[in-house]
Amino acid sequence: MEKKKLTYKDAICEIEEIIAQMENEEMDVDDLTAKVKRASLLLKFCREKLFDTENEVEKIIKEIEKDQK
Repeated sequence: MEKKKLTYKDAICEIEEIIAQMENEEMDVDDLTAKVKRASLLLKFCREKLFDTENEVEKIIKEIEKDQK
């Protein structure tokens, strides 16, 4: 079975879901550690995705500016 590739949007939605469960006290204490670890991994993924996207956009802008000279 093929794994679905994680997207930024999916990661943000999952983080929001974890936060909502914590705020509403819907999370079992036994699950808390696992959920916090998962949220940490998702945050790292999002940070890296934003960093990569920013670098790619800057690269494209520099290429456009270079072509206009």
